[in-house]
Amino acid sequence: MQISSESIKIGHPDVVADIIAANVIADILDQEKKLGLNLENMPHCGLEVFLGKGICLVGGEVRSRVWVDIDKIARDSVIGIGYNHAAVGLNGHLMGVLNAIIPQSPDINQGTSCTLNKDHEIGAGDQGIMYGYACDETPELLPLPYALVNKMMRAFENCGDPVFAPDGKGQVSLEYDIKTGKPVRLAKVLMSNAIDYRFVKGNRNNVKEKAKKIAFGCLADCVDKKTEFLFNPTGEWQAVNSCSAADSGVTGRKLVVQFYGGYPGAQLGGGAVVNKTPEKVDCSAAFGARYVAKNIVAAGLASRCAVQLAYAIGIAEPFSIYVNTFGTGKVSDDKLGQITKELFDLTPAGMIETFGLLSSAVYRKIPITFFMDNYRWEKTDMVKKLQKAAGRI
Repeated sequence: MQISSESIKIGHPDVVADIIAANVIADILDQEKKLGLNLENMPHCGLEVFLGKGICLVGGEVRSRVWVDIDKIARDSVIGIGYNHAAVGLNGHLMGVLNAIIPQSPDINQGTSCTLNKDHEIGAGDQGIMYGYACDETPELLPLPYALVNKMMRAFENCGDPVFAPDGKGQVSLEYDIKTGKPVRLAKVLMSNAIDYRFVKGNRNNVKEKAKKIAFGCLADCVDKKTEFLFNPTGEWQAVNSCSAADSGVTGRKLVVQFYGGYPGAQLGGGAVVNKTPEKVDCSAAFGARYVAKNIVAAGLASRCAVQLAYAIGIAEPFSIYVNTFGTGKVSDDKLGQITKELFDLTPAGMIETFGLLSSAVYRKIPITFFMDNYRWEKTDMVKKLQKAAGRI
């Protein structure tokens, strides 16, 4: 039995769109902070970014006390990734930037604003269902295929070889033991990366060898003699035909690979994450659900755990909470759901404060990886409380 997981480099056009949107929100938060930023006056943003051939469209809704330079943010974001010449598929210096941002709907604002909400609290910015997942396959309590393929993406991004242009995506396949359900070996590694031929010297086949060295180097603990390696399977991917020169980019289109890499049992709900301020539960509750699931597994109450959170627009408390431990729970799933409701503050305000979601630094990081970093939702600081509530200590 093989299970695969996919991930993308930050130069993939969909992630570039995510990064632009997140950087706009980060700049708004920086400016708001100078005016005294808190839960009562926080900005409310829901942005969408589209990248086409040489064009960037930034649209959506914003309610804020400040003005930010959308044109500059978009260009700086693109150039910072390495898109500074037509030879790599996109030139941030010459890119056309269109601003289609409008004010936030007053009908939404009356439910999400502390001062206007009928209960004087931050209501959920929209209805929706979010999922979090954790398992004991890795120290990060994430599926091993997801952890490995993300590790490979970071290795290619940081390799320092200009032959590998910013746009790329990868995939790994692991063999699992059918009886135990545990990973046994790394069977296949696939890497697709745009090649900047301005920096290719000598035999073109050397590029594949370089790619294999990077991939197998960062995955050395899992690679064996039988591990297969595929690179640019069509036979060619020129950087001039990468990013938005060949494919459009849209915010939120890579949610499956950004969350849990398509791992079975790790469901996906809600909508795009990094393009919204955290009163939108698509953002905050996606991390809140992961926080709950990770702490349940870290507490030894299950080896696998999925958490579903549902919300109604304008209402702070979750509409419902559901926990599924796939038969691995030390106590019943129903009891874990009740414990979750008692121990975790899963209101928008609670998650904003618990996870520090009004930090511009957080928004500048999360498009790269939603987990596998020192985010507050990755902490396992609720372990003892969970164990006590479950009667395990």
